[in-house]
Amino acid sequence: MSRVFSGVQPTGNIHIGNYLGALKQFVELQNDHDCIYCIVDMHSITVPQDPKELKKHILDVAALYLAVGLDPEKSIVFVQSDVSGHAELAWILMCNSYTGELSRMTQFKQKSKERESAPAGLFTYPILMAADILLYDTNIVPVGNDQKQHIELTRDIAIRVNNTYGETFVVPDGRFLKEGARIMALDDPLSKMSKSAPNAFSRISLLDDAAKVKKSIMRATTDSEGSVRFDPENKPGVSNLLTIYSVFSGIAIADLEKQYDGQGYGALKKDLVEVVQQNLEPIQKRYNEIRNSQELVNILRDGAERAEIIAEKTLARVKDRFGLGL
Repeated sequence: MSRVFSGVQPTGNIHIGNYLGALKQFVELQNDHDCIYCIVDMHSITVPQDPKELKKHILDVAALYLAVGLDPEKSIVFVQSDVSGHAELAWILMCNSYTGELSRMTQFKQKSKERESAPAGLFTYPILMAADILLYDTNIVPVGNDQKQHIELTRDIAIRVNNTYGETFVVPDGRFLKEGARIMALDDPLSKMSKSAPNAFSRISLLDDAAKVKKSIMRATTDSEGSVRFDPENKPGVSNLLTIYSVFSGIAIADLEKQYDGQGYGALKKDLVEVVQQNLEPIQKRYNEIRNSQELVNILRDGAERAEIIAEKTLARVKDRFGLGL
């Protein structure tokens, strides 16, 4: 089977954009692929973190992985820093990457634009991401559309090493959703939904209670036209709500347009509240069952051991190609 790898940062409560753009794919892929899913805690320290909060968020995300449907019998689930090969391979890849290609990374430009001086890790973290992927001979990387540039960099590095040192890495492909992969902020539909946005009602997190979900959706930005129509350019707010509704319910956007023709935004929002709450309820129930359990810890430890076996084989091959070690 093809191998799948992807990961999520433990930097706060996962929102529905993360879920619809990535985690939903993770669950779908585990039935037909050899899947490895990681909580990428080393990526999170590119910005300052409270150590106690970081440890808490690692377990929060791990519990949500399982709550959305990841099965540790089918997938390897582990914490990135528990496998040292990620950092070791990142250094090797760093020595085969260029500052020019890193400086072109859109996310680095966005995250560093208000800083006088950015941490070196923020500049080089796309190489750590490449190491995460290449360490496991990954064929498929399910991620949101905003990660396309990083997947291309990973492919470029893998091809460069293969051309220089002989066949060393599997060259991976990204897997991107056509719909729902880019869920926008509810208060600003021109911006991507974000964990760090100052307005808590700009997003819906997987652990939000019913009142918070309702308030977020009912406050969502639309327009003054009043017609329910999918038109991202001219009606970004309504289009975002239709996308969320469609991906959660499985109803085609065209059918939703017909369903709400002439009804206005109030009816759309009211029904969307119910659809989102129905989807979040089983996730929250499973999360609460496992979050503080020994079962969760055992799953992560077992996952790290299984990931380590694969990583060691890849590193041995890489070191041999580069002439490292005895």
